[in-house]
Amino acid sequence: MPKTAKSAQPTTTLPQPEIGREMNGADCVVECLIREGVDVIFAYPGGASQELHQALARTDKIRTILPRHEQGGSFAAEGYARATGQVGVCMATSGPGATNLMSAIADAYMDSIPLICLTGQVYSKYIGKMAFQETDFYGMTLPVVKHSYLVMDAKDLPRIFKEAFHLARTGRPGPVIIDLPKDVQQARLQPVFPPTIEFRNPLLRQEPRATDAQLAQILDLIAEAKKPVIYAGGGLVSAGAHAELKAFAEQANLMVATTLMGVGAFPESHKLSLQWFGMHGAAYGNWAVDQCDLLLCLGARFDDRITGNTAHFAANAKIVHVDIDASEHNKNKRVLLPVAGDIRDALRRLNALMASRHFTPPDTKPWQTQLNAWKRDYPFSYEPSRHIVPQEAVAALYELTKGDAIITTGVGQHQMWAAQFYRFNEPRRYISSLGLGAMGFGYPAAMGAKVAFPDKQVIDIDGDGSFVMNIQELATCKIEKIAAKAMILNNQHLGMVVQWEDRFYKSIRGNTILGDENNIGSPDNPDALYPDFVKIAEGFGVKGRRVIKKSELKAAIQEMLDHDGPYVLDVIVPYTEHVLPMIPAGKTVKDMLLK
Repeated sequence: MPKTAKSAQPTTTLPQPEIGREMNGADCVVECLIREGVDVIFAYPGGASQELHQALARTDKIRTILPRHEQGGSFAAEGYARATGQVGVCMATSGPGATNLMSAIADAYMDSIPLICLTGQVYSKYIGKMAFQETDFYGMTLPVVKHSYLVMDAKDLPRIFKEAFHLARTGRPGPVIIDLPKDVQQARLQPVFPPTIEFRNPLLRQEPRATDAQLAQILDLIAEAKKPVIYAGGGLVSAGAHAELKAFAEQANLMVATTLMGVGAFPESHKLSLQWFGMHGAAYGNWAVDQCDLLLCLGARFDDRITGNTAHFAANAKIVHVDIDASEHNKNKRVLLPVAGDIRDALRRLNALMASRHFTPPDTKPWQTQLNAWKRDYPFSYEPSRHIVPQEAVAALYELTKGDAIITTGVGQHQMWAAQFYRFNEPRRYISSLGLGAMGFGYPAAMGAKVAFPDKQVIDIDGDGSFVMNIQELATCKIEKIAAKAMILNNQHLGMVVQWEDRFYKSIRGNTILGDENNIGSPDNPDALYPDFVKIAEGFGVKGRRVIKKSELKAAIQEMLDHDGPYVLDVIVPYTEHVLPMIPAGKTVKDMLLK
């Protein structure tokens, strides 16, 4: 009897691991970075990371930038990540070098920024023995990272780096640290580079996706609404979903209020824009959210600076919350419909569903008439003065750049005025430490953003208190030829704390004056201004200028913009200005201060 031929079976060719040449662990680290597309690293050397710096010196594929402080380098890596959407990378040695990265790691965690932090560590045999410059950086960072690695075997390096970059950039982005003992850096190995990664946790294998039923329910809620509003957060920026948001808002005829993290996710010049809301946000945006009957929260987390007293936040609204991180659902605010899913995917499908259904937006003309009246009657504004006021300086910068710049900020009053008086029509143009509120962020972040976009104007709008915290990075910008600019709104005080003292503490000054309290510098007392930022800049070899007269403001800003290197513009302003509107902490929209 003849044999029956076996039917042909389909074959699947799986990607195979790639075996590299023999090298040491430090060279393997550099090879892993190159394979992940890293083209720049901000790195400060030390004994425990010296092998890594030697390996970086052997390649021309990665630019290594030496900051003048590890915090400056880590904030610069964040600025790079926030401006590009790519993973920012920084590196420090063990002990104090590593601990100097903590603020940026916590900042990236709070604001969901993809960041990889590499740290040297003492030899494995000394771990846990209080060796010189040893800290348990793995344990220290656990509350503020997406994941941590302590590498104990050099053979694990290719897998760990592939996992780390995947974790940092996918889902809800965040920081990942990789702690590298010196003997691991020195070990010889023939690395095996995995083509893919595998996680045992099923939540890490596939990103969540909104269901068709949930999307249909969202459209049904919109159809029934009389006073709907979109509350758009930083998740839209992380997901690159700004085009989808604009299409959705226009199709559904919904007005959009963003958070500060979401600034630029919806064009602020658009007729449907309510700009940003919250503690110091637009009055009309806050009133819109307070009085809406449907609130669509997209990629945001009901932060306390947005909600105030959560019990009274959008109290009469049905709330939909779409976010990729299900742990945020019902954490700060109970909602009607929590939806776990990628926001870009959800908006694309909502737009397609509206088109296929021939969706007719609800009649919200009376509601939009009210919102537009509030926009007309309660814009961001300030009182004229014979002096340069901070708001005026920001508005002048906006006018002279025609809105085409990347703006970074420190933390304080200037941070709020930058968002109020510089209009943003694109994402990743307003770069600020928002969840953590880390002073000293502004200029290093500008440095990182300028490295990413050397042909674009990058200006740090800063305060004198915040700027001085990382002023040493002027040296980095000078030596590395990074033309990051700084416009300091110099009021000789810790302005935001002074504002709280004026509003809630009977104007008693509790260590908030930055100069001589018996002879405070001001536009009317210029001889007492302290310190002299122009001389400090010149000491670093950086061009600087001080401007006091209102008549010289625009010319001074234009000089800064035209200069082809780093620049410090010291704008002297009165300390008496307050950021308004203001909803006091823990209060409600009804407690909003307008004057």
